[in-house]
Amino acid sequence: MRQLVSKFLTDQAGATAIEYCLIACGIAFAIIATVQGIGPQLNTKFTSVNSSLK
Repeated sequence: MRQLVSKFLTDQAGATAIEYCLIACGIAFAIIATVQGIGPQLNTKFTSVNSSLK
């Protein structure tokens, strides 16, 4: 039993998965913030291009 608990406490696989999840969440939040910041400018530009093509 002691060996099983020791093995469980030294296992790093779960910690690695959590770290990857946190990195992915950070990247997702950065992408969302960037898109929301640039979105209105792109909308204005696309509207201008659309008006020019008509």
